[in-house]
Amino acid sequence: MPSTMLVVGPKLGVALVVLTLVAAAVVTLGKLGHGRQVIGAAIRAAIQLGAVSMLIAVIVVSLWATAAFVVLMCAVATVTSGRRITGGGRGWWAGAPIVGGSMLVVAGLLMAGLVPPRGIAIIPVAGILIGGAMTATSLAGRRAVDELTSRRGEVEAALALGLLPRDAVLLVCRPAAGQALIPALDQTRTVGLVTLPGAFVGVLLGGASPLAAGVTQLVVLVGLLAVEAVAVVLTVELVARGCLQPTMSRAGH
Repeated sequence: MPSTMLVVGPKLGVALVVLTLVAAAVVTLGKLGHGRQVIGAAIRAAIQLGAVSMLIAVIVVSLWATAAFVVLMCAVATVTSGRRITGGGRGWWAGAPIVGGSMLVVAGLLMAGLVPPRGIAIIPVAGILIGGAMTATSLAGRRAVDELTSRRGEVEAALALGLLPRDAVLLVCRPAAGQALIPALDQTRTVGLVTLPGAFVGVLLGGASPLAAGVTQLVVLVGLLAVEAVAVVLTVELVARGCLQPTMSRAGH
């Protein structure tokens, strides 16, 4: 039985280049404005995965190195979401929903004994949960900020009626930001029918039974729902309090 899902060789490299160029071309022709970003993201992914692949064997043997790598993942996720929401400035506030959501669940899984205290187990679980928190934070933050900008008049009307600034902003932003949970909800609802996510496939290829793989994936999916729910709530709260908004939005808040 092959040890991987893909045949590694020159054809794989060519396929990756072709897929990247196709994605960039479609985005460019569709005038979506992210053609260069598609190519840049693919190149960065190749470099970063190559580096991690070489370092991971060293990292997982030490809990200190594992903890440092988890901190690095949180920091990169914070910078990524912060830039996506605020464009810079006080984007470091994005770390609150990312760390608060993901580390709460990771700590709970460790204390319950469901994830063994070993680097080889902690890093993939933490990576999945941090990635989910980052995506939810970026989506919720962007939706909240966009809604606040386009519906500024409604916020001002709510203030005129006597609502506190935080409550006026939440009234406008909360429903839109809640849509950030839709990808996680859809993935959980359709797992096994539409997709077989990475944790399931990875555990299965590692030699575990299909039942064990299914249970592992279920824990990951439910954990992601909890992580992203916390991340969305905290993100909306930070936007409402003016902590996680672009400079111009805060000035008009």
